[in-house]
Amino acid sequence: MSDIHSGAADGPRTTALDAVHRALGATMTDFAGWDMPLRYASERDEHIAVRTRAGLFDLSHMGEITVTGPQAGELLDYALVGELSRLSAGRARYTMICDASGGILDDLIVYRTGEETYMVVANAANAQTVLDALRERGAGFGAAEVRDDRDAYALIAVQGPEAGGILKGLTDADLDGLKYYAGLPGTVAGRDALIARTGYTGEDGFELFVSPADAVAVWEALTEAGTPAGLVPCGLSCRDTLRLEAGMPLYGHELTTRTTPFDAGMGRIVKFGKTANDGAFVGREPLEAAAARAETAPPRKLVGLIAEGRRVPRAGYAVVSAADGSVIGEVTSGAPSPTLGRPVAIAYVEPEFAGPGTEGVAVNIRGKHEPYEVVALPFYKRQR
Repeated sequence: MSDIHSGAADGPRTTALDAVHRALGATMTDFAGWDMPLRYASERDEHIAVRTRAGLFDLSHMGEITVTGPQAGELLDYALVGELSRLSAGRARYTMICDASGGILDDLIVYRTGEETYMVVANAANAQTVLDALRERGAGFGAAEVRDDRDAYALIAVQGPEAGGILKGLTDADLDGLKYYAGLPGTVAGRDALIARTGYTGEDGFELFVSPADAVAVWEALTEAGTPAGLVPCGLSCRDTLRLEAGMPLYGHELTTRTTPFDAGMGRIVKFGKTANDGAFVGREPLEAAAARAETAPPRKLVGLIAEGRRVPRAGYAVVSAADGSVIGEVTSGAPSPTLGRPVAIAYVEPEFAGPGTEGVAVNIRGKHEPYEVVALPFYKRQR
């Protein structure tokens, strides 16, 4: 297959929508080896548009991997922490792939697109790692094939309270019947698409997997249909602040090979009761130990922090005790929150400081200890 997502041999790759972004005056950035729009105008305005109206995103840098064949479900049950063989056709599931020591290699969304076919969607920076791991772990499953389909798709997302109304006029799919974490085939602006409803912004919305050759036509149709409703193109910058407000983890920040799903407070996605492969899966024993630690003596817990002032925390900043300045944790993500009007952060902190409302917590911002309020995640939850 030719590389439709082209780029200079020694530079970042470009998506099928690259010319559209440049025509719109987007500020571009190299993200995980891709030339992607960071913002088009004001990232704050883009953020607010998604919260109140709708935003349009190019997510074509994400990595699609197809796993197919009679043993596809068994392979995924062995390779991932979830039990994907029990996923119904047309549904999706959030899961993770861990290394042999239980460390997180990536967080994933897996769609079951047919009786024997799954689509694994990996983060751009980890797509090759996930592909290689699935192929290596699939060596003992002769009746399953792992296929690199990253060049077969462009991915466009429309997010926000007006997203459904905008998309309805362009598709033959039953959007009202499409549940959260599900996907179905249909057409958008007359082009074939897999239409999914997962989201990463804290708002309702849809993800459209289309052929790269159809990406511009679908983007333009959504723009035309959405402009009267206030839809705007959105870049990666506001996507990050949206997911931060929604308390959603980001690989490389909250999730790394140094953390397990239990460390990140997401042990619920690890399924120890799998029936395929006699319950064996990569990382099982270390993850059982991590589950036990999480119950008795977790080293740190993931919490939300809201600033009392205006100074913004960034990843890597130390969380300290206001009483004596001792380090009690570390910020993993931080940014101004357009919705709350104050800086917010996600951080790992020692358990005794993790309770919502805990007093005496500060962040060391360039040598000054700025007071922060400990809160439960997420910072923002949409009204349904």
